[in-house]
Amino acid sequence: MTTVRLGTGIGWRPEIADAVEAMPGVDWVEAVAENVCPGHLPASLLRLRERGVTVVPHGVSLGLGDAGRPDERRLTALAERAAALRSPLVTEHIAFVRAGGPLTASPGIEAGHLLPVPRTRDALDVLCENVRIAQDALPVPLAVENIAALFSWPGEEMTEGQFLYELADRTGVRLLIDVANLHTNRVNRGEDPAKALAELPLEAIAYVHVAGGVERDGVWHDSHAHPVPPAVLDILTDLASRVSPPGVLLERDEHFPPPAELERELAAIRGAVEAGARVRGASAPERVREPAAVGPVTGATRERLALAQTAVLSALVAGTPVPEGFDRTRMRVQARALAAKRADVVAKVAPELPEILGDGYRPAFLAYARTRPMTGGYRQDAMAFVDQLLRSGTLEDPRTRRELRAWWLDRSGPRPRAHRPATRLARATRRALLRR
Repeated sequence: MTTVRLGTGIGWRPEIADAVEAMPGVDWVEAVAENVCPGHLPASLLRLRERGVTVVPHGVSLGLGDAGRPDERRLTALAERAAALRSPLVTEHIAFVRAGGPLTASPGIEAGHLLPVPRTRDALDVLCENVRIAQDALPVPLAVENIAALFSWPGEEMTEGQFLYELADRTGVRLLIDVANLHTNRVNRGEDPAKALAELPLEAIAYVHVAGGVERDGVWHDSHAHPVPPAVLDILTDLASRVSPPGVLLERDEHFPPPAELERELAAIRGAVEAGARVRGASAPERVREPAAVGPVTGATRERLALAQTAVLSALVAGTPVPEGFDRTRMRVQARALAAKRADVVAKVAPELPEILGDGYRPAFLAYARTRPMTGGYRQDAMAFVDQLLRSGTLEDPRTRRELRAWWLDRSGPRPRAHRPATRLARATRRALLRR
């Protein structure tokens, strides 16, 4: 597989679209795949693409590490975005995002976030088969990203580097190495980034992510909302001293600084890569990797992984007991982080809810999220939250109760309710005539 040389890039987000277009030295951008509609691409992305700027769709919800097989609809959607953006590759994560379902004869639940897969033979076998399924469904090469984690699985059989090496060796998949996530795992799980880099198949690297975070109470949160710290740049320099990264990209998802600050971060990233290159000297020739033979995964393997993932996710989002061997403190931190993210995303998906509930929105949602797992997308989560709130009888203010009920009714039917009485009457009359 020929390596695509991307250069220096930045994550494209609507909030900084104008700044990215005007930013000098941006060779490529990455867009969150789920936030892009193939038939209605943002004008900014179209302009960048026409200028020759490469656009890479970055998926966040496929769940390649789930015990089940990848969803065909999600794969089709990712393929459509790659085609619409004329992308040379697509990327996703080595993570599980949902559990339960037919493999466990239990209701399906979702994390709303990327969670670590256990570094075990069962999980690796399932992941390799899922990656192969995705590769066959996509029109361009796939690269997969290592994730940040707040907790570790007990009884792991491999280090992160060994796990990634075997994944690339058995599938031929490219790797998206996030050096910020290596730093996160150093703080949270005591893992050595240098050891992970030494164990990686460096020739399989498609590109590199760089991002900022924040430490609270001894836990590093990969926030993508803070400046890139020196420790992350040091890991980037270490990586660049071992191999010439085909591309390096700055991620920022919230609390966007002025464009000049983003440009300074890009300059620091280029400086870190150049410092590594001076240590490395001449680049080693790229090796051609041929995928090793991978046998089919048995149903029993998927079922074992499904039961383990469901127990973990249930503890995080449904208040069930933490499985034996897990760090309960870290699991509580992860559970709070998942609930907080759900509250933040639902507030963006349904901005009327914080307006109606005011300061009461967040505590009410967090109380709901403690025992009510997400079973669909965030819009469905918003509906379920309001439904539960209306049924609970805890809303004392009649006006708030009326506004919430009106909001729920307006979205619970096949089409939004009209707010004019005459229009509502006309629709009701048409429905009655059609039933005759």
